This record gives sequence, structure tokens and C-alpha cells, in this order.
Amino acid sequence: MIAIGRKRSEAIAKALLWGAALLTLAVLIFILIYILQRGLPVLSPGFLLDSPEQMGREGGIFPTIVGTVFLTAVAIAIATPLGIGTAVFLTEYTREGRATRLIRFGTESLSGVPSIIFGLFGFAFFVIFLGLGWSILSGGLTLAAMVLPTIIRTAEEAIRAVPPSYRQVSFALGASRWQTVTRVVLPSALPGIITGVILAIGRSVGETAAVILTAGSSLRVPTSLFSPARTMSVHFYILAREGISLEMAYGTGALLIISVLLVNLAANWLMNRLVLRAEQ
Repeated sequence: MIAIGRKRSEAIAKALLWGAALLTLAVLIFILIYILQRGLPVLSPGFLLDSPEQMGREGGIFPTIVGTVFLTAVAIAIATPLGIGTAVFLTEYTREGRATRLIRFGTESLSGVPSIIFGLFGFAFFVIFLGLGWSILSGGLTLAAMVLPTIIRTAEEAIRAVPPSYRQVSFALGASRWQTVTRVVLPSALPGIITGVILAIGRSVGETAAVILTAGSSLRVPTSLFSPARTMSVHFYILAREGISLEMAYGTGALLIISVLLVNLAANWLMNRLVLRAEQ
């Protein structure tokens, strides 16, 4: 066997890591350019504000934008307090034992379930058994179950990253455990928690299989939580899969990409502001 020196092996490993990172970045840039190059010319005020006509061949995608916002808002509003509460319970109110290991195992198992299984569960339980029908509420509850593991894991890691000395100082000053959690631990862990919420928003916006089985595929503007709705990702899938209009599909895809980028930029700006305020 040929012996490789320490410096040479380190240089090879560094080159491989750089190559993997650059390849990943290149794939991302290629996808963005490919979609945006074909989708940006389609974007216009009429495309954003008009309703689809002829099954999406003409008109705009305004009802799908409203449906995407409503479904994502319902999912995040349900999953965020549940996820953060579970993370606080696992890190601050229990010791390592069978109960915590069981909860973590369930969370990790839940995160590995395919989205179509969530869709079938949501269809059988929320749509049929509870009688909610194809609606924003059914879709939002299903999406909340999907993104819940992401929020739990990221929030738990963020809370664990808070130095133990913060808690010790708070207890030494006479604060209760609840006061320590709400006024010391959670504000310090907020950037990591926001990261988890951003990931959950991205998955909710881009989900298709679970949504089409629970929220339906209506092209009308939803008027309540019990109205069926079509999201932009479902609209993109139907337009491309059925060959209705590739031009409109690329426009929808471009708007999806831009929306996710704007959400990430806004969240990063808010996170930086919160970090600066906490340091002050």
C-alpha cells in the first residue's frame, strides 16, 4: 500500500469537501436559472391577480396564492406551539429516560414517514372520519403533523445549545423554572427556533401529495377554513403533469422559488435583529 502523508491526506480531504460543496451549489444555481429563465417572463400583475381560466391555460394564479398562504399559516400556527412546547418539555422538565427516548423515537419515525402516507392519513381521518371534507383546515392539520418533527428537533437542539450558566444565574436570582424558560432560555434559543420554523414553512409551501388529498384542488378563492383550496405547488404539478400549460407551470414554479427566497431573507433579517437586541 502507498503511504500518504498527513498533509497530503488533509489536502485531498479538503479538496473533496470543497468539490462536494461547489457541486451542490452548482446544482442549486442550475435549477434556479433553469426555472427562473423560463418563468420570469410569465410573471405579470395579471398573472398574480387574476383567476385561472380554461383549467389554468390562461388567466392567473391568485386563488392558488391565497390557498398557499392560508394552508401554510394554519399548519405553522398549529405546529409551532406544539413543537416548541414538546422541545421545552424534553429539555427542561424531564430527565433522560424511557419516556424521553420514546418521544424522540416517535419524532424521528414521524419525520421519516413519506408525505403520501400523511396524505392518506389526513384523507381518512380529517376529511372522512371527522367530516371536515376537502378543506384548508384538513390540509393545514395534515401539514402540521408533517412539519412537527422538524420544529421539535430544531427547537430542542437550539434549547440545548443555551449555556447551563444562564439557567444557574437565573435560578440564583430567585427565578422559577417557568420564568427561566420563558425569559432566559427561549429568547437565547430564538434564532435556532426560527430556523426550524423557516424549514417548516418551506416544506409546507412545497408539499403536493399530502395537500392534494386533504385540501382538494379547487380553483376558487377560499373564503373560510372549511373551503377547499389549491396551492401553488399542486397547481404547478397539475399543469406540468397533465400537459395543460408548461408556460404557466414555469411561471408558478418561478413564483414559488421567489416566495421561498423572500421568506428566508425576511426571517434572516428578523433573526439578526432579535440576536442584536438580545446582545444589547
